[in-house]
Amino acid sequence: MRFTRRFAAVALAISLGFLNQVAPLQAQDKIRFAVTDVDGLESLQREFGPFKEALEKSTGLRVDFFPVSGRTAAVEAMNANQVDFVLTGPAEYVVFNARLKAMPVVVWERPNYRSSIVVPDESPIKSIADLKGKKISFGEIGSTSQHLAPATILADGGLVYGKDYEAIFLKLNVATEAMLRNDISAIGMNQTHLDRIKKAFPDKKFRTIGEGINLPNDLVIVSAKVNPEIVTKFRNAFRDNGPALLAAITTTKENAKFVGGGFQYEVQDRDYDVVRKMFVNVGIKQFTQFIGN
Repeated sequence: MRFTRRFAAVALAISLGFLNQVAPLQAQDKIRFAVTDVDGLESLQREFGPFKEALEKSTGLRVDFFPVSGRTAAVEAMNANQVDFVLTGPAEYVVFNARLKAMPVVVWERPNYRSSIVVPDESPIKSIADLKGKKISFGEIGSTSQHLAPATILADGGLVYGKDYEAIFLKLNVATEAMLRNDISAIGMNQTHLDRIKKAFPDKKFRTIGEGINLPNDLVIVSAKVNPEIVTKFRNAFRDNGPALLAAITTTKENAKFVGGGFQYEVQDRDYDVVRKMFVNVGIKQFTQFIGN
């Protein structure tokens, strides 16, 4: 009886040891992928379904979508080890890195990705300095291109955030209508939004009085818990099959902003230090919380 119990204990230990060795390998047969600005599984499948198929073909890994309701939910999911890779924006990456030590893997380059300060063409505002004491609208609070970068353009022009002008946050069309009524003096926006308002208001002309640098782009980041070999396989898929992956991404109209772009797979954390400086320009010196949350 004693021999039987000892034999069973040894067999169980061997079995558990074998499972412990095999389980991590099996876990690496798939990756879990999220996108911070796509809400819900249905939207994720519609907008990124072709990309998922192309990525699976390029990596040899199964890709499971993990829907999130926004950037905060994505951070919580990564912290809970529910998601491996996340497509997100530059400002969001800064927070992911500060909280979870997530790292950049592949940059998704967008053509003409920079911000501007825009006024109506007939406006008496001629320079950034002329906006002192005025009301200026930004887009989504905490957005790199709609908030942080425009605020930095103003800071570079000598205007202190929260002191030298009144910052408000309005949807683009609402802000444009308010600006045309002279309720506000200017809007901070990216080039995609500038093109959008020109089409939405074809009988109006707009003038750029301040333009920023080319911005660090959206990027795929990875949890610090993911096997480095899987990270390399993921990165190499973009290096070796970039055109096919880009074609798959841009087959859906929601991803039109990436048309004409590409991928940069040699990316480091310090490439996003410029975004950290933008946080400081709006009074944020700790990077562990999303602005506006």
